[in-house]
Amino acid sequence: MAEPHISVLLNENRIFKPSKQLAENSNVNKWMASHGISSYEQLLKKSQDIEWFWGTVSKEFVEWYSPPKKVLDWKLPYSNWFVGAKYNIVHDALDRHASRTPNKVAYYFEGEPGDMRAITYKQLSDEVSRLANALKRLGLKKGDRVSIYLPMILELPIAMLACAKIGVAHSVVFSGFSSLALADRINDCGARILITCDAFWRRGKTVQLKVQADEGVRQTQTIEHVIVVRRTEENAPWVQGRDLNYKDLIATESPACETEKMDANDLLYILYTSGTTGKPKGVLQRHAGYAVNIALTLSWVFDLKDGDIWWGAADAGWVTGHSYIVYAPLMLGTTSIIYEGAPDWPEADRWWDIVQRYKVSVFYTSPTAIRMFMKLGTEWVKKHDLSTLRLLGSVGEPINPEAWIWYHENIGGGRCQIMDTWWQTETGAFAIAPLPIADLKPGSAVHPLPGMAAAVYDESGKPSPAGQGGNLVLLRPWPAMLGGLYKNPEKYQDTYWAKYPGVYLTGDIARVDESGFYWVQGRADDVLKIAGHRLSNSELESSLVSHAAVSEAAVVGKPHEIKGESIVAFVVLKQGSSPSEPLRKELREHVAHDIGKIAQPDELYFVNDLPKTRSGKIMRRVIRKKVVGEPVGDISTLMNPEAVAELDNKT
Repeated sequence: MAEPHISVLLNENRIFKPSKQLAENSNVNKWMASHGISSYEQLLKKSQDIEWFWGTVSKEFVEWYSPPKKVLDWKLPYSNWFVGAKYNIVHDALDRHASRTPNKVAYYFEGEPGDMRAITYKQLSDEVSRLANALKRLGLKKGDRVSIYLPMILELPIAMLACAKIGVAHSVVFSGFSSLALADRINDCGARILITCDAFWRRGKTVQLKVQADEGVRQTQTIEHVIVVRRTEENAPWVQGRDLNYKDLIATESPACETEKMDANDLLYILYTSGTTGKPKGVLQRHAGYAVNIALTLSWVFDLKDGDIWWGAADAGWVTGHSYIVYAPLMLGTTSIIYEGAPDWPEADRWWDIVQRYKVSVFYTSPTAIRMFMKLGTEWVKKHDLSTLRLLGSVGEPINPEAWIWYHENIGGGRCQIMDTWWQTETGAFAIAPLPIADLKPGSAVHPLPGMAAAVYDESGKPSPAGQGGNLVLLRPWPAMLGGLYKNPEKYQDTYWAKYPGVYLTGDIARVDESGFYWVQGRADDVLKIAGHRLSNSELESSLVSHAAVSEAAVVGKPHEIKGESIVAFVVLKQGSSPSEPLRKELREHVAHDIGKIAQPDELYFVNDLPKTRSGKIMRRVIRKKVVGEPVGDISTLMNPEAVAELDNKT
């Protein structure tokens, strides 16, 4: 019988303390001082009075049209926050800045070919209003849905904000998704309008997005119009009467549009999970609670100041982009970077060139990207002055300690703390993350943030002992929590609330160490079951990547008649290292020494790349299917399908 806990065999005890200057001048430290709170520990404890805490911070981060009568109405498993308030997130994200700091740059946009544009808060507000007026003229009203299928160009946040301004819910579909994925999402939410573009740039070539959009729309029934942004000015297929040119559509519209006064819990957006293991889930997000939660977390975790240049190097098609590229940075009046293209195009230093030229001060990216740059070597980084950076961040998956150290030393110059954030589409905002006043351990997300309550449970619903892995759960409601799944209350209940009654199941595994630090180890369905032990894939991968020759690794399980599963590892080597039998043996022994013989890979293969989504996540599902000889299914969302073909020669 399998153990109720997940075995944890790696141990990481290096401590990185914040500088005195960072801690003392941080936004959170100043807030604590103004509220009579003297320590980090006291803040975490006092914030567990969630009605006091969220009621207090809401007054500091949002401006209500009408104030709330009640902070929280909690009827398990649904929450309503700031009940009775009238509010629209666009007021705080755009309207107030357009009138108070109209000439401040909201976004610096850089296209992959090198075209650049700076847009001020007033200019952004004007264009959002023009599109909002155009949408109203097309018949859209409060409660309708619009699908947005755009790359990382300025029209993406403009479209999102225009929808929210008039009370229309947006559903952004990542531009790397297939036409079938687009159709599924349009059909589920019943969108009346699709906003897309002719094409966009990726690695020096154009991606024909309008062609894909048309193919998707042909499989839907509700789309009345397709609004097309001319990004590359290439000839794109056109359906007369249905298709509308974005520039022409907004040309005669007024730059003034009244922001709809919404109920605090009215729908802001529907964002679908990737659906790699089944029908995508439409996560619902509301205006007010979401606004309070994301503004607070960006301000406190990344300590943004008035003069900072913020770069969340993700895509707005994901929740990271919704929360921390569009809404929260704008709420804080921040200047942000939007970059269209690949991180290593046309050369491997493109990102670092952008950091230097725009003087980026706070930078947020994924462990996958960091490991890619590790593979490429430090010479590309050393070409650029990155001294403007003062804080770094990590998002999307657990960051292995060696990637953390490389990021800290080579990108942060040994001076920048790394804010390793754990959260989900469903949480809406950071849930577990350090603050600038916290000590850090490489690979740990540190503690649940103020106002949040988390735990690690075993299969029976008891807290796992310190150092033992289990299911990560959240114990209390929080303002940015999902408002359910679109048209699917049964799945909402079964997915998140059924395993442990009254407790939110995240679907991730984690452990809490003896010092109270949280270590997220990956998805629960990625756990390996080896000879009665449950081992985390990410722990084994971290061990492999800690070897000097390795830049990336993926570990999956393969059925084994005696052990239950055997361990199969795929390894990408750094430049300058070559595959060999001695190295294969060395890596297997490295894991055995690092973790224990039980974790030693039974099979280890060298590959040039690992299958990844276009957001950079390694697709273990695809690798596992290859290993066991099953069809891999739809791989249209992969950025490197050739990596799948390479697996055929290895398994």
